[in-house]
Amino acid sequence: MNKPVIDKQHVRTLARLTFGNTASLIYLGLVLAAAVFVSVDILFVAHEDTSFAGVWLFLLAAPTVFVFFIGSALWGAEAAGPAWFVHLALVVSVVLQSLALGWCVRLVRGGSRTRTAHPQGA
Repeated sequence: MNKPVIDKQHVRTLARLTFGNTASLIYLGLVLAAAVFVSVDILFVAHEDTSFAGVWLFLLAAPTVFVFFIGSALWGAEAAGPAWFVHLALVVSVVLQSLALGWCVRLVRGGSRTRTAHPQGA
């Protein structure tokens, strides 16, 4: 019987790295706060000209969101592509960066969660 390439343990590990540490949760909280700010600004605030509130989301999603925009040259004349592509690029960028933050936290803390016990004084 072949073992699946991605099993439940790998999915749990990826989810823990992406959503299960303080650094990733703070980052995701900042992104959520910026998304709420942008939504309120777009929906409820009247502007004479264009608002630059959405820039905060792109700054929080940088630099990975700009990698997606390099690939958006496929769309032609539009600056960043269709709206669905911009939203998908933002979401994927935020999740990738949250995963990278979790991986960095794990790396700084010394790898895996299981550590060998050391008697005091040894």
